[in-house]
Amino acid sequence: MVKPYTAVGLIPSVRGIRRRKDIKINLDHLHHLVKAASWLSALGIPVRLIAISEAAPQEAFNDEVLDLDHVKFARECAIDIPGEETEELGKIAREYNAFIIAQAKARHPDLKDRFFNVGFIINPKGKVILKHYKVSPLFPVEHSVCPHDVYDWWIEKYGRNLEAFWPVVDTEIGRMGIMMANEGSYPENARALALNGAEVVYRASYPHPATGNEIFEIQSRARALDNNMYIVAPNLGTYYLFPEEVTPIDTFGGRSFIINYKGQIVGRHEYGGGSTYVAGVIDIEALRDHRARAQWDNWLKDLRTELYQLLYEKPIYPKNLYLKREPMKHAEYRQKIIKRQIRLMHDRGIWKKPER
Repeated sequence: MVKPYTAVGLIPSVRGIRRRKDIKINLDHLHHLVKAASWLSALGIPVRLIAISEAAPQEAFNDEVLDLDHVKFARECAIDIPGEETEELGKIAREYNAFIIAQAKARHPDLKDRFFNVGFIINPKGKVILKHYKVSPLFPVEHSVCPHDVYDWWIEKYGRNLEAFWPVVDTEIGRMGIMMANEGSYPENARALALNGAEVVYRASYPHPATGNEIFEIQSRARALDNNMYIVAPNLGTYYLFPEEVTPIDTFGGRSFIINYKGQIVGRHEYGGGSTYVAGVIDIEALRDHRARAQWDNWLKDLRTELYQLLYEKPIYPKNLYLKREPMKHAEYRQKIIKRQIRLMHDRGIWKKPER
């Protein structure tokens, strides 16, 4: 039986990097924040899961904010998983006897001069036990390659199955998966994790004004309810553009949550302009009991898959976009992809053109 435990979501201040060695500043900060968050949160039920906001160990949003060259960033800023940075996080996992979920822009060992947005889970022994390659980057600005961008290569290497795109790991505190940031904007990613057995899903982070206007909360609660899963959704704290920067910006707008399998918030922290944390209790046995005994709102059992397959017979977003080239800069992507995709929706009659 899995006893109830506390999940802690770290909401750290972060500093953008120019080179890989700058990451140490953020790692040192996380060590201090974990100590405070875990000590106080464990005064109730023991902490077994520590979720670190997207980009926090590395703070690699600068490739997006500054529209940096993909190859240069891959060589100078992207990390390896496992590597030096995950070893540092592994020390925290061992010290606190907790699982750690985090994210970083990372290279793939078999694709030169490319980086992906990779979520990973470290067990209490300090070992990386799951890697998830983000399948839905923040498409207008994020330069990360995703598996669909190199689809033919990915299928040949990993196969065409749920585990190849939405891996789930079975642990002593439940089955865990990852749905980073913009991935949670698409219901299919949460559904895929649920159909692969996920019970606890990491969903971090999301920028303001989407957080302040409740998009992050609405999406996260809906994904949890639709699939009867816990969602651990810490957002980032204060953002400094560079290591030496003194101007603090609340880019992400707070609103961090732990959400249970009925879509109810069991841990909440509204504030985002600093370094803090969110905590809530996860009860895996209650989730499993609900899935096993409910007659109606354990929705997954009722999927009429033959009908829903009709929705996806026609491709919409182009696959293999970066199979033979590096990811586009912002302006090129807006011109060649975003405008084309909107035109496609109009041409197919799915969307009606506005009259004004």
